[in-house]
Amino acid sequence: MSITQEFNLLSNRFRNFYPVVIDIETAGFNPKTDALLEIALITLKMDKLGWLHIENTLHFHIIPFKGSIINSDAIAFNKIDPFNPLRGAISEKLAIKSILDVVNKGIKIEGCKKGIVVAHNASFDHNFLMSAIQRVQIKQNPFHPFVTFDTATLSALVVGETVLAKACKAIGLKFDNNQAHSALYDTLQTANLFCELVNRWKYLGGWPVNKKNSSSQNHNNF
Repeated sequence: MSITQEFNLLSNRFRNFYPVVIDIETAGFNPKTDALLEIALITLKMDKLGWLHIENTLHFHIIPFKGSIINSDAIAFNKIDPFNPLRGAISEKLAIKSILDVVNKGIKIEGCKKGIVVAHNASFDHNFLMSAIQRVQIKQNPFHPFVTFDTATLSALVVGETVLAKACKAIGLKFDNNQAHSALYDTLQTANLFCELVNRWKYLGGWPVNKKNSSSQNHNNF
């Protein structure tokens, strides 16, 4: 395998991390006590030329776990009726197990060591995901316990925006505000945004890293 081919492997691009885009809709802000209501996940792949693309999608409506808190303000915001039978909700344990099965398979196929959460304002989704995994008593957690890729931070660097809708529009992606705060739609847009950020950095010459062109060595040119 050539050096270029090695650089184009997903495992080498993110230091053996397997990026998994996630969005979670909840009934509050406390990951320990407030219900997880909806979760969507998108896995990513890198083609032979090193461009990042969307691969697989999972989406589940979740039955609030026993004893969980449902905050009316959160429900008014995301417009989810937790007890509507038409949601087709499944247990938190079944959803989390299905998600981790996909992540573990992807880690193995790509030759990675750990999954890493990619999300917009990632600490929120990461905290709820970690709490859910702990709650359903799955011991083998494939995700890194604290490292995340936050598209809000990356967007601030690249396009000067932190709001998902504004960041998407600033980089040239469409965003439908009427579909916002659906876990599936927000995950799709976050995945598109992350791929565009990573691919644009490559297109501009930022990857693979060329240490000879360090901006610190050429600061007098600015």
